Amino acid sequence: MTIPHLHLFMTANSYIQTKLNELKQPLGLLAAEGGRDALVAQIVKLLLSKKFRKYSAKPELIEHIWKSVRLHVEKQEPLEFTFFHGAYKLWRLDEAPDPDWAELFALLHYSNWLKPVCEIYQPGVRFDFFVDDLIVPKLNNVSLDVVTRYIDSYQKLIDFVHGYQPENMSFTITPVGSLFASPEAFDESVAKNLEKLTAELPGGVPILDEQHLLTVELNVRASDEQKADPQWREKVQRLHDAYMISKAGTGYTKDRPDKILTFVSPLPAGMTLSLGTTKDSIMKFWVGVGVLKPDGDGFRQVIISWRQLQEAHFTFEDTRIAGLDGKNFQKIRVLGTAAKALAPSA
Repeated sequence: MTIPHLHLFMTANSYIQTKLNELKQPLGLLAAEGGRDALVAQIVKLLLSKKFRKYSAKPELIEHIWKSVRLHVEKQEPLEFTFFHGAYKLWRLDEAPDPDWAELFALLHYSNWLKPVCEIYQPGVRFDFFVDDLIVPKLNNVSLDVVTRYIDSYQKLIDFVHGYQPENMSFTITPVGSLFASPEAFDESVAKNLEKLTAELPGGVPILDEQHLLTVELNVRASDEQKADPQWREKVQRLHDAYMISKAGTGYTKDRPDKILTFVSPLPAGMTLSLGTTKDSIMKFWVGVGVLKPDGDGFRQVIISWRQLQEAHFTFEDTRIAGLDGKNFQKIRVLGTAAKALAPSA
């Protein structure tokens, strides 16, 4: 649904370019006086800033962050952050299979969060996207070629943003599949955990509430064979849970004192720092689209879900940002006044 174009002082294109340029500008911060302990305290305060944190952090998470920061500062090495990321673009979106403005907005959000730390701590930071790759075709019924294309395109977007980031800020991608000896070894691990999980579950499948059922339906391109099985959603969730056991078994994130784990919203273990995806959004960027919401003479960056998109009132503005290629970056949706009631969604 579209509405007549809104006249604004700042165009969408100039707004996005301005936000990119702002990322380059120094903040003028200095490291606190008082030695190593003062620096650690200053870094922890910046990381826990309510300007970026969307949910409260449990005491044990805060303690872990202190320990992790102190560990790296003592060794004078980059701080380590790991973000859990589904390596695909929701197949229901016209933007699929490539990243769009949602991915760019999230990268800007995380860059702005870490920028003050990089300014006061010379070794800088490494922000690593721990991406689900080999499991996506099995869960969502999209091809591995599509997953690979998304990861490659996302890497190009990371490279583009790095041109605006501080030199001591590094964003990387680590596919889960790369931690196994081979795709066959990955399949064997998941199959083993699936068999064990099936034997442990009453009735062989998990019991899902309505929200979980809807989430499975949204993400999975269900085959006719699956749809004929009344328990297909539960079986997809069971496979997902078996995969999560295999993923944890890699040791890449579990019980790692050196890593600070991050996500858009709280995860069950409570040991992830919840950052959302923009100042106004907690929607996962890989299953949503990035849009601009008029705000005075400028805009606000918002990520909305596929369902919200069906109800949104918007118009498109052409965009041309040097170095930002791909069909999804040639125009952007601008929400109209009727869309102001759209609530953030996970």
